[in-house]
Amino acid sequence: MKKRLLFYFLVICSFLAIDFNIYNLYLGETRELLKLGLIGSVLLLYFIFKFLKKDNIIHKKKSIKVLSLILAFFMIFGNSFMQVGSTLLIFKNIGYFLISLLMYIGYYYLFLNIISYVFKLLDKNNFNEEKSNKKDNKFITLFKKHPFLFSFIFIIICWLPYIISFYPIILSPDPSFQIKQFFGIRTKYADYSVLLDENVVMTNHHPVTHTILLGSCLKLGTMIGNDNLGLFFYSMIQIVILASTLAFSIYYMKKMNLNTKYLIGVLLIYALVPMFPLYAMSGVKDVLFGAFIFLYLIFLHNFIKTKGVGYKWWKYLLVIILLILVCLFRNNGVHVLLLSLPFLLIVVKDKWKQIVLIMVCVFGFYGVFDKVILPYFKITPGSIREVLSVPFQQTARYVKYHSDELSDEEIAVIDKILGYDDLAERYDPELADDVKNEFNKYATDEDLKEYFKVWFNGLIKHPGTYIEATMNNVYGFFYPEKTKWYVYYNFDDRIVEDGFEYHYNSLDTSRDILSGFAVTLPYIPVVGLISNIGFNVWIILTLLIYAIYKKLYKNIVILAPVLALILVCVVGPANTYFRYALPFIFAMPFIIGVFLEKRVENKV
Repeated sequence: MKKRLLFYFLVICSFLAIDFNIYNLYLGETRELLKLGLIGSVLLLYFIFKFLKKDNIIHKKKSIKVLSLILAFFMIFGNSFMQVGSTLLIFKNIGYFLISLLMYIGYYYLFLNIISYVFKLLDKNNFNEEKSNKKDNKFITLFKKHPFLFSFIFIIICWLPYIISFYPIILSPDPSFQIKQFFGIRTKYADYSVLLDENVVMTNHHPVTHTILLGSCLKLGTMIGNDNLGLFFYSMIQIVILASTLAFSIYYMKKMNLNTKYLIGVLLIYALVPMFPLYAMSGVKDVLFGAFIFLYLIFLHNFIKTKGVGYKWWKYLLVIILLILVCLFRNNGVHVLLLSLPFLLIVVKDKWKQIVLIMVCVFGFYGVFDKVILPYFKITPGSIREVLSVPFQQTARYVKYHSDELSDEEIAVIDKILGYDDLAERYDPELADDVKNEFNKYATDEDLKEYFKVWFNGLIKHPGTYIEATMNNVYGFFYPEKTKWYVYYNFDDRIVEDGFEYHYNSLDTSRDILSGFAVTLPYIPVVGLISNIGFNVWIILTLLIYAIYKKLYKNIVILAPVLALILVCVVGPANTYFRYALPFIFAMPFIIGVFLEKRVENKV
């Protein structure tokens, strides 16, 4: 009887977690709990839990319990920050805390069951291709015979409406500014740093390699008298690289002997989900970087699985070039490699010499590029402010809520770094740009040292304010109900103002339909989760915990670059910024495929 009562209690808690909006109470609004959906929701959860218990999948493993606790935490705190920008919905008073506690218990129990079921599915490990006497249709036969070529052509055909409608390219602010820099036009990025040479306005705020590629394509178009065509040259390069990467991943997963149905599903996602063609047509640096990261993940898997020396010299050369491109097409690419590549030494001990050689070549080249080549051409590095979004946001929130506790000396120190008078007004809890854009580029190391003393004093006095500032700026990366800054499709006229002949074609209706579909996608039940940042991070965390639970240490190495990218998101300036998460969202089918692959001994 006690177990049955506990079961009913947990079902009710799970219902409260899913269906009860505490935000309405905060606003003083009333809400009828006994509404039409109440009975249906409770019954649905009841039968779900009955099914899960009947299937006998409730694990007692600590790893599953810990993950359930973490995900429940994300839901409770994520909702509070999304609604009111703080933990007020949890800690306003004892009533709010008790309701939040019940919701937390409900989420925990729900996730405990779901994760246990997912782990059982992964334990079955029956996702590999099996021989069958059933005759395939001609399309499946063609796919199996030529997986790369078939996938590449199919993807391009499905992307054609986007390629035609958004010809020549989708320019957002960042690539527009990069084009201006390439042509020697001063932009705000030149004002953010102390230039090495006032006549060289190109900086490495955006990776110079990408800026040169983008600008060179436009310059080629200018030389032949058609700026739009030049921009389309860049689009074609990017489309081919991205489509080839996606098609190659399908080809590689077929070599992993994954089920054809899974591979066809992946192909349909790549071909039909609008974020792929829209980003293929977008000039942002993250697309090529994402393709290179994707190939890096495939390399890690292949390198780990290849026995003995395995690779020929030309393969090592290709790998070195690939990893150099990872470094050159996003400034934090080198950090992703530093936080992941060395782990190969732990799990592939028989090839440690080759791994060391790869690291020496890649990091050595990047060091020369960053410390010798760029300074030689008087290209100014990005401002230090780009890595200080977290403390700057914490200071801004502190000033907003506790300015009366600051001494005149502390105010002077903050003012010297960030500008104090309007700092509280400039503070945006989910975007650090307005705060860090006023960073004093002439600040010395001593000024920064004094600033961090003031910052530390604030941490000691109000640690909760600092925690809330950081959580408010990152919670969307871990909370699936948050969606923001998803795709680019609008026309940006920044380069037009400087005389370039850039314009969309006359297919306005087509663009409206395609962009409308893209913008709507994240809100479509179930299907929208494909593009949901928080949900994709949950998948990564689930796979990580599963790998730890099963001691699949080699799989953890493959996850290492993704975990590094998630860390980059956490220290970045914007909450729920899709293009920061783009590399691992695009690669998610392959990442999942690694865990669906038939496992052999995979321990260190």
